[in-house]
Amino acid sequence: MAHTFDELVEKQRAADKAQVQVEQLRDTYGSPTAELWSEQQTGTYETAWRAWRDLGRDVQAAITEYAKDEGVARNVVEADVKKQARHSEAD
Repeated sequence: MAHTFDELVEKQRAADKAQVQVEQLRDTYGSPTAELWSEQQTGTYETAWRAWRDLGRDVQAAITEYAKDEGVARNVVEADVKKQARHSEAD
């Protein structure tokens, strides 16, 4: 599936948002290894963590495909996507 640069930026924003949610849960619940979490807390955290992992995997695969299709170095595309995704959020 071909992706546009804007689609990659949106995927990166979604992954970044999921990461923030995981970090907020850690701040709220404490460390998963230091605190005894309830079953609900564990389920909520694991769901958020899986979403972050899956979104991150998807954006990385899309970046790789886009770089190959465009004939551009993958690391350049990734840096440009992250810069755009995070710069636009700050505005």
